[in-house]
Amino acid sequence: MNWAEQVDQLMTPSKLLFAAASLVILKTVGTVLLSYRGYFPPDFQTDFLLGREAYFFGRYQGFFYAHIVSGPLSLLLGMLLLSDWLRQRKPKLHRMMGRVQVACVLGVVAPSGLWMSFYAETNSAVGSVVAGSVFAALAVATGWTVALGWRAAVKRNFAVHRLWMWRCYVLLCSAVVLRIIGALAIVTEAASDWLYPVAAWISSVVPLILFEAMRYPKNAERP
Repeated sequence: MNWAEQVDQLMTPSKLLFAAASLVILKTVGTVLLSYRGYFPPDFQTDFLLGREAYFFGRYQGFFYAHIVSGPLSLLLGMLLLSDWLRQRKPKLHRMMGRVQVACVLGVVAPSGLWMSFYAETNSAVGSVVAGSVFAALAVATGWTVALGWRAAVKRNFAVHRLWMWRCYVLLCSAVVLRIIGALAIVTEAASDWLYPVAAWISSVVPLILFEAMRYPKNAERP
């Protein structure tokens, strides 16, 4: 294979899209890590903790810290695990990281996200219920997809395993999409009482729909 063919393989639309998405995810993770300055110790004047002082200390505190630590970790691990290069060249490392990812998502990210969903807050009671319901469904779906991905890997059905792990990662990236929507709302001054619940729904559902839609042409070609 000459250099031109190698470049063509590296510059496929799907790989370019994945590279661009990876840069956005890395930037978001970096922003989250910088925001830790307002969480250790908790500063109740920061955006997310504003108004949560009354119930923060106790169980919520434990789930909150578990979530903000495991969330970025699962995003970084997932990015590496979806790499064909790592999977093909370092299969043992891939399996080891996969076990960590399953434990992280199924044991920490999903349960803590589910617990925190009951404390989703907006400027209206109905909006809070809608946002909380979306986040609860997202936590359950994320845990379910990673469990099915792990089960397929145990059964050595690797095609199904990759599909479920892709779905899991798309759901994990809802946090990234939510932050992007929030940033756009600030820039465009489009804030409203329903922005947060609508953004929660869009960030959770739309990326998964797009992922399945991108898979459809490939499936349609099969006999």
